[in-house]
Amino acid sequence: MPDDVSQAVPTGAAVAQAAPAAGHDTIIETRNLTKVYRDFWGRQKVRALKALDLEVRRGEIFGLLGPNGSGKTTTIKLLLGLLFPTSGQALIFGRDATDVSKNERIGYLPEESYLYKFLSAEQTLDFYGRLFKMPRRLRRQRTAELIEQVGLTRAKRRQLREFSKGMTRRIGLAQALINDPELILLDEPTTGLDPLGTRDMKQMILDLREQGKTIVMCSHRLDDVQDVCDRIAILYEGELKELGRVDALLKVRDVTDIQARKLSDKAQDEIRQVIQRDGAELVSMGNPTTTLERLFLDIIEESQAHPGRRVRASQDT
Repeated sequence: MPDDVSQAVPTGAAVAQAAPAAGHDTIIETRNLTKVYRDFWGRQKVRALKALDLEVRRGEIFGLLGPNGSGKTTTIKLLLGLLFPTSGQALIFGRDATDVSKNERIGYLPEESYLYKFLSAEQTLDFYGRLFKMPRRLRRQRTAELIEQVGLTRAKRRQLREFSKGMTRRIGLAQALINDPELILLDEPTTGLDPLGTRDMKQMILDLREQGKTIVMCSHRLDDVQDVCDRIAILYEGELKELGRVDALLKVRDVTDIQARKLSDKAQDEIRQVIQRDGAELVSMGNPTTTLERLFLDIIEESQAHPGRRVRASQDT
């Protein structure tokens, strides 16, 4: 395959050459972001996104949740510059999302990866490396590192048409990372993966955060989001219904749990004072948590009962 391949726009983005914005801790910011789809005659057909305001901070894993038709995919496409907003603005690295130059610092894993089935895993990554104008030595280095990182070493020379859906997700992630991006957008990253593959994918996402990457992920698997995300936004019918830290949102604030070891019957009466006086060990004391699934369903049910109203004030955003 010749080095001078045509200049196509790949699924990920171009090689990250630009330096990060100095002292800028907000990677994504949307201001009153609205998208209306219209019919042939210009009449409003669907209001996919309604005045979305949110921020994604450097180095965090941010979850974007919502049922089908809630505006998640529209939001991602607006961030990538694949769609233009009807009103409002989306900023990436302090630049307008319509500025395609910002895509040099972004990696994107779509829900369905469109890859060349006749290429092997090695050839796929080498191909995209060439599109990104990466030198041969760097292409080989990144290809080897990424194939090992996503667990495809034994299958690196097999054609993608022989890959399972789970293996395809792995090579799709590797392709999204070929440019060593600062911001990574993941759409349903664990779809098609078995339990072991799901665990590995979640660990890879956590490892990317440890490397200083900023990750935005959409997922229908609430347990995955609960396991890896720092903060979440829940959308319903294009509106933001909840935003905050996962641990804060899941905390049941009107209930307190106390766990203690070696606590005598006498000590159970006055909890804090008696635990200390009795010489018992206070294991934990705080609010119990619900599950993200229960929180999600409660918010959707309240949104259906009270359209257009924010479900509740966010905690610890």
